[in-house]
Formats: sequence, structure tokens, C-alpha cells
Amino acid sequence: MKVLQFPLAKITIGFLTGILVAYNLHPRSELVFVSLFIVFCAFVIAYFISKSTFVNPIYFGLIAYIMAFAIGASTQIIHTNSFQKSNYIHHKAIFDKPHLVSVAIREKLRSSSYNDRYVVMVNQIDKTANTGRIFLNIRKGSLNHPFEIGTHLQINGSLYQSGPAKNPNQFDYGKYLEGKQIYAQIYADASDIKIGSSIEKDVWYYTSKLRTKIIRNLEKSNFNRAELNVAIALILGQQQDISPEIIRDYQFAGAVHILSVSGLHIGFILLFVTFLLKPFPNTRRGSFIKLIIILASLSTFGLIAGLAPSVLRSVTMFSFVAIGMFLRRSTNIFHTLLVSMLLILLFEPSFLFDVGFQLSYVALFFILWLQPLLAQLWKPKNKIVNYFWEILTVSFAAQIGALPLSIYYFHQFPGLFFVTNLVIIPFLSLIMALGVLVMVLAAFDYVPVFLAKSLEWSIFILNKIINSIASLEQFIIQGIPFNWQLLLSAYLLIITTIIWFKKPSFNRVVLTLIAVIIFQISYFGNHWTIQKQQELVIFNSKKNTLIAERNGASVTLYSNDSLMKTIAQKNLLSTYLMGNFSHLARTKKLGNLIYYNENKILILDSLGVYPKDIHPDIVVFTQSPKINLERFLLTTKPKLVVADASNFRTIQKLWKATCIKEKIPFHATGEKGFYRMK
Repeated sequence: MKVLQFPLAKITIGFLTGILVAYNLHPRSELVFVSLFIVFCAFVIAYFISKSTFVNPIYFGLIAYIMAFAIGASTQIIHTNSFQKSNYIHHKAIFDKPHLVSVAIREKLRSSSYNDRYVVMVNQIDKTANTGRIFLNIRKGSLNHPFEIGTHLQINGSLYQSGPAKNPNQFDYGKYLEGKQIYAQIYADASDIKIGSSIEKDVWYYTSKLRTKIIRNLEKSNFNRAELNVAIALILGQQQDISPEIIRDYQFAGAVHILSVSGLHIGFILLFVTFLLKPFPNTRRGSFIKLIIILASLSTFGLIAGLAPSVLRSVTMFSFVAIGMFLRRSTNIFHTLLVSMLLILLFEPSFLFDVGFQLSYVALFFILWLQPLLAQLWKPKNKIVNYFWEILTVSFAAQIGALPLSIYYFHQFPGLFFVTNLVIIPFLSLIMALGVLVMVLAAFDYVPVFLAKSLEWSIFILNKIINSIASLEQFIIQGIPFNWQLLLSAYLLIITTIIWFKKPSFNRVVLTLIAVIIFQISYFGNHWTIQKQQELVIFNSKKNTLIAERNGASVTLYSNDSLMKTIAQKNLLSTYLMGNFSHLARTKKLGNLIYYNENKILILDSLGVYPKDIHPDIVVFTQSPKINLERFLLTTKPKLVVADASNFRTIQKLWKATCIKEKIPFHATGEKGFYRMK
């Protein structure tokens, strides 16, 4: 694989490994920086020694890769806010009591069902200067209008730490926020917030003002709201106001990537600006002026689009392409890709853990590596046919590369992705050209009606096409179980197969067959492990009691009638089944007693009725039963008490105190998450 022969590729691998190790192991910062200093000294010494013909240069290369690893680890430490002593996470009693928190609005996010949500930067807590990011939730309807970016607020409230997932195999929202350097959330009403008189006017403020100006001018032109929200996502990268139904259609059609500004959009901006600058002379001075204008245009577009990971990656990479065009040299695109990745991660290593960032780079790598191979399978002579054949090969290359990662994160596969791309990519070029022109004119308070209506109708047609494709749900494969072992073995199989097809040989066939065997071992090994497992899980479910007994891949569900009727629609159970490669074998109505591995489990609901002579091993409280717990514990003498999330929190606190007094373990799923018995 020629790409790995580049020294830069090996250095990048070492750098990425350093980030991953520091992220997962959380080493002491002093140890990391001392190690970096020692490795740097060794690198300098090795560099001068390597000039001698008596020393094997392999040692210099090895130390260079170790230094890349150390730089990656130290970069992760430097850019991790929790390591900074000024971060609010180190504030005394930060989560124990209410505080007066002074913040500045940094980003407006999509609103939830109950709250308007913002990312805010901390300035001060009580009377202590602090730094860091917090997730601000404001009760929906309590604000007259959204806050501007840069607005200073004083909030009187409590900070809550985002804990781990409360149910098995559930999306870990706390870890997701931690990856974005957000370690706490705060909930408030408008009455808890005092708005400051000053606004922090930084680059985020001015780009937000420009976006707001563009949107308001388009609204004045009577642009339909649904189409306007899609236009803002396509051109400006802001998805906050798109309806869930439209996002769902784009996901099912395999076109959700066009709602995030990425390489497709930035590449078009580069071509569009280059086309506009054709009248400039190709002299050295003229080319330099064109380069400055192109770089400024790309950077401005990236700022307006919010500097999302996919935007940063694309702007950085295409900026290097533009510089290569100015130097009139054949830029090695793989080097460009690696340099852009290194630069981005040097300034923001947390992007490595962003799903969009990962999918963007993987898809782009496979387009560059695999698409030329697919294009050689057939070379149409007709230009129109060849154009659509290139779109198809690009789509297949990107989808093959991103497929394992996409299934790993989203557990679904849009079977008609190639139809979607064949239809919308040519159409998208027209929308992008029209959209950029309309947005630029709107920034100058001028929106011609015929252009605005043309853009509106183009997006209306695009949405209709996407909706038609998404409505063919029989082509959408959902609920695909996939773990990290299958992810790695799938990529090994794909890569070895492509290497074999590029240049067939006996050794490459052997490598491909070994990859097939490794994939089979991963699949059947996982199946064998699952078949040996047994467990009973009490879920953290607020409205209904949900208990699952799993024997290998077969699951028996205990619940009430109302939940059993809609069980196929319950994400809680489907996530559990996917994560354990299992299926729902049967459902049973929840009674008072469950027997599991010689353990007698008593279920006590709101009626509070139970046999007086029973002596259960475990008691599960649900729906807030009204009982005298102290007397109940003395009578039944259980070994463990479990309270699911359907109980009132105030009652759970009393139960916990009583259990501590009686020296009986107490497990509240709302506090500790689901309860599992092996």
C-alpha cells in the first residue's frame, strides 16, 4: 500500500496513536511533557549522529515516530480543558450546591422538546474566575427571543455532571459531551437569568451576525420556512431548525451528508471562485492575487459555516490544493489529506473523536484510493454517460469506505444511496451555485425575487426527490448489530481486497483470505461468546417497568400490557438487542414474582400488595408503592432492594436512607443506571 510508504503517513499514525492513548489512559501531564522533552533530546542527538555513515538511519526514523507519538499525547493534554487548573471542574463543591455563574453565549444548538439549548463559555463562578464550556438548557417558551452569540449572562442555578448511560448499550451522552470539552449542564428559566449589558464581539459574534442578517433578508423575501432551513444547512452549515422529518428522510435516502458543509461544498466553492477569477492575468502577481482571494473566500465561508469539523477539514485541505495550483506543481493529494489532518488535530485534537470528522476522512480517502480502480472497470465514450458513471463510482467508493464506520455508529444502511447520489449530485451543483449567489446578495441587503424563488423551488424539488426515495423503507436495513471487533476486521477485509484487485498476486490473495478468516473468527467468536452468556437486566425506564432475561441470544421481556403492545417501537429494548446480538423470543406480563438462577425476585407495584410469608432475595419497587419500608424489610429480609425510575425521587431518597439504616444494599436505576444480574 503506497500510501503507508510516505514518511508523513507513518508520522501521522504515530501522532494519532499518541492522541488516542492520552485520551483513553489520562496520563499525568507532567509525565507526558517530561517524556516529550527526553524524546526531543534523543531526536536531536539521533539527527546529528545519523549524518555519520557508521550509524544505521533506522534508529533516527524510529525516534521520529516516537516523537510524533509524544507530540500527539502532549497535544491532547494541552487541549483538554479538564487538565487546566482554571477549568470549573476543579472548582470546590461545583456540583454540590447552586452557584452564580457568569457566562458568554458561544453557540446556539437545536432545541429539544422542552429546552432551548446553548453552548456557553464560563467567565466566573460565584466570585472566582473560571474557564470552560457548559451546556445551557433554558425552558422552552420562557424566552421572548433567542440570545445573540456573545451575550453575557448571569445564571443562578445548579450545575449537573453528565453521567454515563443509564441503560445497556445506550448512547453515552455524557461521553459525547466530554469529547466536546463540556463537563456540566445547567437548567434554568428566564427568571433565573440576568442579561449583561455588554456583548463579547469576537469572530463568533460577527459570523453569527452575518448569518442572522442573511437569514432575515431571505425571510423578508417570503422564502418558505421549510426550504429556507434546508438552504441554510446546505450553504451555511446550520442545521438547528431543520424539522426531524426532513432529517429522517435524508438519512433514509443516504443523503444526510449534504446537510453538513463538507468537501463537496468546499470543492464547489473553490471551483466557483476560480471560475470567477478567470479574467485575472496568469502572471506571477495575478496568480498570487487569485490565491489570496481564493484562500480568503474559503476561510470566510468556513467561518460563516461555524467551523464545524467537516468544514475545517475541507477548508484546510482545499487551501493546500489552491496553494499547489499557485505553485503550479502536481500536488500529491494523499500528502494534502495528511497535512490537513495534522494541522487540524494539532489545534483541536478532540475532532478525532467526532463522528463527522471520521466519516469525512474515511470517505475522502477511499474516493481518492478506490474510485480510480472502479472507474477503470468501464470507460463510456458518451460524455453524459461517463459523467453519471463517475458520480456512481465516487458514490460507491465513498460508501464502501464509510460503510463499516456508518453501521458501527448508526446500525443502519440506506440501500438506495447510489440512486440518491445519481439524482441529487447534478441537481445539487445547480442549487449550490444559486444558493451561494443568493446568500452573497442577501449579505448586502439585496435579494432578487426571481433568484430567491428559483432557489426555493429547487430545494422544494430536492426535498420531494429525497422524500420519495426515503419512502421506500423496504430498502433501508435497520437494527444491524456491529461491534468494534467486526469494525476492525471489516476494514482489514476491505483494504486487503482492494490491494488484491489493484495488483493481483499470490501473496495478496493469501492476505485477503487471511482477512476473510479473521472476519469470520470475529463474527463466530462473538456469536459463541453471546451464546454462553446469561443475565437479567432491570432497565432505567421512567414510565414503565421493563425487565429482560437473556439466555444467549434469546431474550424474554417482562413488562405490563401497555408496553407489550408497542414493544417494536421501543428504542430502549432495540438498542439492548442490537448491542447483544440477540432477538426478542417472547414477552410475558409482569407479575409479582420472577425466578432467575435460584434467586426469587419480588416485584412490588403501586398497589403495594405482596404475600406476607414470602422471603425474596431481591425486591424491585416500581410505580411508587405506599408501604412502611422499615416494617417490610424486617418481615421479608431481602438481600437487595432495587428501585426503577418509575418511582418518585423523593420516595427513593427515603427508601435509600432506610436501607442504609438496615444495612441492606439499595440500587436506584435513576442514580446508578440499570441493574444487571449475571
